[in-house]
Amino acid sequence: MLRGLRSVPHFLRFTLRAAAVLCWIALGFVLMVAVYMWVSQSHRDWLNRWWSRCLLRCCGIRVSVNGQPPASGAALLIANHVSWADIFVLNSVRATVFVGKSELRQWPLLGWLIAGVGTVFIERGNRRAVNGVGAAMVERFDQGLLIGLFPEGTTSDGLDLLPFHPALFEPALRAGVPVQAIALRYLHQGRRSALPAYVGDQSLLANAWLVLGSRGVSVKVDYLPPVMPTESSGTDHRNALSSAMHRAIRRLLVLSH
Repeated sequence: MLRGLRSVPHFLRFTLRAAAVLCWIALGFVLMVAVYMWVSQSHRDWLNRWWSRCLLRCCGIRVSVNGQPPASGAALLIANHVSWADIFVLNSVRATVFVGKSELRQWPLLGWLIAGVGTVFIERGNRRAVNGVGAAMVERFDQGLLIGLFPEGTTSDGLDLLPFHPALFEPALRAGVPVQAIALRYLHQGRRSALPAYVGDQSLLANAWLVLGSRGVSVKVDYLPPVMPTESSGTDHRNALSSAMHRAIRRLLVLSH
């Protein structure tokens, strides 16, 4: 960060964008309390998409989309996980409820907003928590909602794919909803880059310093054709589905590297 401080343009971009992001988050709090909690699901979805798109503009992150999620109805989206921006990138296309680690609740300001839009939180390392999360997912499927899942269980540099944890594929099998793979590829100045990756011991502020202060950060979002799983459930079926999703996403990430 000290090296970045010597660059006046970087410092100015970060300062202006950070100010815009904080103001936009503040507006999100107002909308959550005054509007979001009182309107229909379709209006909530519109607000979610609009707010996410504007947040990404404030951050200077451009989004290009190939393919699309299901136009309506419940489905499970399976994506690789690179950045704190991932959930807003996917929400900017179609409003999505995410399964996220419980630590997200502790994020300054954003944690409250993420919880307010219906995020299903899971405690990492607690196997007993999986059953409760699965039940919450099925409940949201029954409401016709789109659920996003990052089955790597953590973030990566985005240039390859970590192994998947298949346990939370089971609710989609039980509910009989489509499962759709998504590849998120981040770029910096037009080239694949790990710069936006929020990995390791890096703090949220340190990552924001890199992303908000940089020019030319973008993300390509590839929605692959949805798969309708068989009605059968169980370990073998969810492992097979997990493996198929992993191969589909990794093929895009590695071949385009």
